[in-house]
Amino acid sequence: MEQDSHCTAERELLEAVSRITTSSTTSPSVEEEIEPKAEISCQVRKENPEKDDTQDSSATLSPNSSMTTKELQEYWRNEKRQCKQIKLLFEIPSTRIVEHHLSKYVMYKIIILQTGSFDSNKSVIERRYSDFEKLHRNLLEEFSEELEDVTFPKKTLTGNFTEEIINERKLAFKDYLRLLYAMKYIRRSKKFIDFLTRPELQEAYGCLRGGQYTKALEILLEVIGLQERLTRGNPVAIVPTLCAIVVCHKDLENPASAFEYGEKALSRLCVHTSHRYYMPLLETMIALAYELGKDFLSLQEKLEEWKTKKDPVRVFTLKELAVREYVR
Repeated sequence: MEQDSHCTAERELLEAVSRITTSSTTSPSVEEEIEPKAEISCQVRKENPEKDDTQDSSATLSPNSSMTTKELQEYWRNEKRQCKQIKLLFEIPSTRIVEHHLSKYVMYKIIILQTGSFDSNKSVIERRYSDFEKLHRNLLEEFSEELEDVTFPKKTLTGNFTEEIINERKLAFKDYLRLLYAMKYIRRSKKFIDFLTRPELQEAYGCLRGGQYTKALEILLEVIGLQERLTRGNPVAIVPTLCAIVVCHKDLENPASAFEYGEKALSRLCVHTSHRYYMPLLETMIALAYELGKDFLSLQEKLEEWKTKKDPVRVFTLKELAVREYVR
């Protein structure tokens, strides 16, 4: 009886291992899963014939990935979540008139929400007419056919600051953003994503370069949620922002928070070991793990393995990479 019970348990264990192996890959064999040309099996990416502007050119899959089964499981679990489209809703509830010595313009407050559930992490940004106009002009260069029937609010010579004109533009810009987001290629384009995130990221990185880590961190934490939603099908795209958050926390002497965001960034690079942030991030994580009394030997092993496969070249530190982002 005990022997039968033991055999049953052994069979169940073997079946569990088999299920883990199956769920950890996107094809019958591990060799096929890590083949360089077999990129992440996500239908969203296959549908898009254009180059993914948000993908870093150095972020390629590594054919020599040393991930454990647990890491591989977590990676593909994240990928499945990334492939689910998130629908966003755009609202423009209010405006404000800004007056400088030689200029006067209207700022439109844009609230971006995730539909289908209560969104406690709504994103709030401000843009002026000239920002929308620049976006439309840039998109026309690449998506003229898609925008053929899209009407952009015209500029008027007078009356730009009347309540009637401002309210008309509020509604027009809201509909305009919804139309753009409804077009698959446009919502994934770098030009559209930059319109919604670049000004805030430029300000954050400017603060980081100036040593204003608290202010930089505040802005980065606000924009990371929106950036993640907009680049849902490309998890590597937010790695620079995550690493900038790591740098801020580290310089503000918050090693636990720095390590937390470092883990998020590292999980997105587990099969992208050629990414320019991979080695600097590993080095930073080793130092943080040692400081926090965490296991750093596994990270050290990955770093040594990476070094044996690469030619010895000068690599920037994580902070040196961060301060080079979004330089005007």
